[in-house]
Amino acid sequence: MRKGYLCFILHAHLPFVRHPEHEHFLEERWLYEAITETYIPLIEMFDELVEENIPFRLTLSVSPPLLSMLSDGLLQQRYLRHLDQLIELAEKETARTWESPFHATALMYRDRFYRARYVFTEKYRGNIINAWKKFRALGRLEIITCAATHGFLPLLITQPEAVRAQIGVAVDLFTKHFGDKPAGFWLPECAYAQGIDDILKEFDIKYFFTDTHGVMYASHRPRYGVFAPIFCPTGVAVFGRDVESSKQVWSANEGYPGDFDYREYYRDIGYDMPFDYIHPYIHPDGIRVNTGIKYYRITGKGNHKEPYDRYNALRKADIHAGNFLFNREHQIRYLNTLMDRDPVIIAPYDAELFGHWWFEGPDWLKFVLRKAHYDFPMIETITPSDYLKKYPCNQVARPCPSSWGHKGYNEVWLCHANDWIYRHLHIAAERMIELAEQYHHAGATVQRALKQAARELLLAQSSDWAFIMHTGTMVDYAIRRTKQHISNFLRLYDQIKYNHIDVGWLEDLERRNNIFPDINVSYYRKAGAPLKTAAAV
Repeated sequence: MRKGYLCFILHAHLPFVRHPEHEHFLEERWLYEAITETYIPLIEMFDELVEENIPFRLTLSVSPPLLSMLSDGLLQQRYLRHLDQLIELAEKETARTWESPFHATALMYRDRFYRARYVFTEKYRGNIINAWKKFRALGRLEIITCAATHGFLPLLITQPEAVRAQIGVAVDLFTKHFGDKPAGFWLPECAYAQGIDDILKEFDIKYFFTDTHGVMYASHRPRYGVFAPIFCPTGVAVFGRDVESSKQVWSANEGYPGDFDYREYYRDIGYDMPFDYIHPYIHPDGIRVNTGIKYYRITGKGNHKEPYDRYNALRKADIHAGNFLFNREHQIRYLNTLMDRDPVIIAPYDAELFGHWWFEGPDWLKFVLRKAHYDFPMIETITPSDYLKKYPCNQVARPCPSSWGHKGYNEVWLCHANDWIYRHLHIAAERMIELAEQYHHAGATVQRALKQAARELLLAQSSDWAFIMHTGTMVDYAIRRTKQHISNFLRLYDQIKYNHIDVGWLEDLERRNNIFPDINVSYYRKAGAPLKTAAAV
């Protein structure tokens, strides 16, 4: 019987948010919520499948900012404090809801938070990167990287050195944590433009992903559509996203996450409970925030919400897992009549969809991987590297410039709300290239300033700030971060050029914006300039 391959890619990313100068910084909660609601539930799910000896294969893209935050001692300590507060609140909730229809759900949250604390502190020693390393060593996960600060590369490629730094710094950090170079690369926002694959090739990257139209509108019509990779002229492979499998999971209106039995994201006790009761568990300034304790199911399209029933939600996740695989099986049967090789279905998602936005997402994925093994012999989970080993010969074509997101051609990251940032990013990149060319033999203090200037530029280039400006949420923070990093860079540039470095201020920047401690500034030198390896820097 012919087979087909299902290739799940989970892209785990958060912007670098670390503020040692503030004891309780609101945006740091993005990381804490993701650890509790997404990363630890996925780790528990992987552990369960490993214990059952389910031979799943899955690809995990871990961005450098996320790697940096998860391995940061200050943020690890603050996360544990956050989790202990959640446990205290959950204990209070189990008492408060004793005779209400919410009691079973309150017990569920209490137990989840205690398990999260055990997984985080006892099982993986305060660093969940250790869990990903374990699953990688067991052959269950293929882990890949992303651009250094998730920069939107097509809008930075006017200075190839800026893209080279985004890619090179990411590869170095990955190698530091995992011991070898990544085989694959997640282009931020799946955004491709010509020239990016040349730089990926320089760092021995074997493959990357685009949205569907990036492959379908390639320079030559792809013989197998998005159900097999194509090779760029550089030899780097490109995998295109499958529309059908994506829509079933992504869409809140047409996909599984919008089912009425699933948990409602937008009803949280951080907003529902009286202020005097919830005050110790929200921001100290009195700003109401999500606690993660939510008692209602989606129920329907209106505002009326019914209590959440965990049993019904898991039953529905099991049904949806079977439906997803049933559809993939029919998809594969049809493709097998058209192709002379086994097709691969590329199913990439933001990891934070699973657990954070779609509470039952990790359970759904567990059911999919288990059912694929036991009930769907035609379907085998695979990673891109596995597929390239099976089929090393592929069509050569140039992908179409593209992104995912609204309309699929960069509009989200280049619109009236954020277009002002690029002139500053381009000028700063030109000046960083100038500094790297002129001062690579300078003394120790100048070298420190050069490295910090590179960090500030990379942080300003994060695609998250442009995305937030487009969506209209937390806009002030995104604008402030962009302006602050550009301002820091320009001040460092002037101090280096005029040989008047404020060492005290530099030390403060190094303490606050401490991402990439081993950053290799030589990536900013013009093409053809000799590169130092990360080990030599």
